[in-house]
Amino acid sequence: MNAFHYHQPMKSLLSAALIAASLALGCGQVAAQGAGSSSAEARRQTLNNAQIFYQVLLGEMSAASGDTGAAISLLLDAARKTQDEALFQRATDLALGARAGETALQVVRSWRQAFPKSLPAARYQLQILTAINRVSDSAESLRAVIELTPASERNQVLALVPALYARASDKKLAASVIEQSLAAALADAQSSASAWSAVGRARLAAGDSGGALEAVQRALAADARSRPALGLALDLMTPGQTQAEALVRRYLDGPGQAEPQVRIDYVRNLLDQQRYAESAVQLRRLTTEHPQFPEAWLMLGSLQMDQPQSGPAEASLKRYLDLTESTDAEQAAQARRGRGQAYLMLAQMAERRGDLSGASNWLDRVEDRDLMVQTQARRASLLARRGQLAQGRALLQKLPESTAQDARRKLLAEVNLLREFKDHRSAYELMQKAVTAAPQDHELIYEKSLLAEKLGRIDEMEQLLRRVMQIKPDYHAAYNALGYSLADRGLRLQEARQLIQKALQFAPDDPYIQDSLAWVEFRLGNAQEALRVIEIAYKSKPDAEIAAHFGEILWSLGQRERARLIWREGLMLNADNDTLQETLKRLQVTP
Repeated sequence: MNAFHYHQPMKSLLSAALIAASLALGCGQVAAQGAGSSSAEARRQTLNNAQIFYQVLLGEMSAASGDTGAAISLLLDAARKTQDEALFQRATDLALGARAGETALQVVRSWRQAFPKSLPAARYQLQILTAINRVSDSAESLRAVIELTPASERNQVLALVPALYARASDKKLAASVIEQSLAAALADAQSSASAWSAVGRARLAAGDSGGALEAVQRALAADARSRPALGLALDLMTPGQTQAEALVRRYLDGPGQAEPQVRIDYVRNLLDQQRYAESAVQLRRLTTEHPQFPEAWLMLGSLQMDQPQSGPAEASLKRYLDLTESTDAEQAAQARRGRGQAYLMLAQMAERRGDLSGASNWLDRVEDRDLMVQTQARRASLLARRGQLAQGRALLQKLPESTAQDARRKLLAEVNLLREFKDHRSAYELMQKAVTAAPQDHELIYEKSLLAEKLGRIDEMEQLLRRVMQIKPDYHAAYNALGYSLADRGLRLQEARQLIQKALQFAPDDPYIQDSLAWVEFRLGNAQEALRVIEIAYKSKPDAEIAAHFGEILWSLGQRERARLIWREGLMLNADNDTLQETLKRLQVTP
């Protein structure tokens, strides 16, 4: 249960009457226990009890009629008289419901004065102070929350601390307050790892990645298997940040089995950096250590799709489907999405080998509505393969669109269909309309540039790519596309290399950009360097286009048999790849 979850506030007059009745019962019991006291004292207790009952009821009636200020005043007064925490909480909830932060703070301070050891009161005060951005004032209440929380729940509470300060306007101040307030927890062996993880999260939010890394190191020194610390290390694992990744790898490669979720999160990071070969290694290890972990099979199957042989991919995806065949209601939605993705991939592989009927059968199993565009795109492709491209386009055009994003997805699906079946002119015309409607959409402009290149409009392609660079200077695909285009045509090779190297600064592990670099080195006459780079690219991402370049570099170096082997693999990956087919025709080679 969320450690910051409180009892729901009493919202009805019935609830108020029940509180008042309980107070009356308590007073009545006091009177009964004091049967030997004077009748005057008994009458006074009864009168007080009736007054409290009436006051609470009047307070709730005021709240119901919208007079929140009067309600808070009446209930707070009753809370002070009775020393009842439920009434303090009710008055606080009313103030919060009215978005009266300062009033809520005044009420909760009265609550804490009456009950200085109350954990709920300290929690309320901390939440209110952080919500109204009183960061400096929150230190005492944060310390109180940590101290008053039972030791068995303390690590859970520490994990939630950074989220409380997420909206602080001064993130550096928030990080400082958190670190100072958690001093005792940082020094306690039982909570040190969680506390340092919280400090690290706060430092990262403040832009101090170096300080966050130091906090992770301290956390893992206290507990080498700390889940919060490992999660933070994964978040710090950006390209070039080798220290954070080393901490994660030390855990994954260390003694004992790693948590499958940590390894899968590590794989996601590798995939984000386009380190596909390493991702596959980690997934194979995960499926060996935890063969019942479904997500690993789905991700492994997705990576194996890019291999020359589709058998392993189909086996992995079918294993995933077997593991997710029976799921509880809570997991049903997630499983529906994953199963839909598996069906789409199986359909695509069936389509590749010419089994159009089998592909259609897989598509019929997709139930997730969020995958409707992808599913219809594959159905459209099946129609086009049967010579019914117009019907395929019509199928996509009939897709519903309730948002601008829906319309965009439909458009790109139709463009991809046209491009897949070589109708570049129709695709270009469709994209032209899209760019006219959204002239600052860098992704649409980029797609239009690729279509312009297919139509031989090289100058237009370059103008469009440079426009993309102006709109979004860190869009590495634009630098790579222009650099590769120049290199492929043997033009301005030094400039081409500079453009590609700039793209690599943004995505140093992208195998397609590495392929571009190898190609420009080859064009510059540096065949050995080209070979070194392209081997890395192809190992990371076996791809028909990379195979075309790889084979030609090998062919130029006299490694003819190896070149044929690479080209054969490329044909198995995608026999229709334009670059590969053009290369084999130009060199007059039969692999």
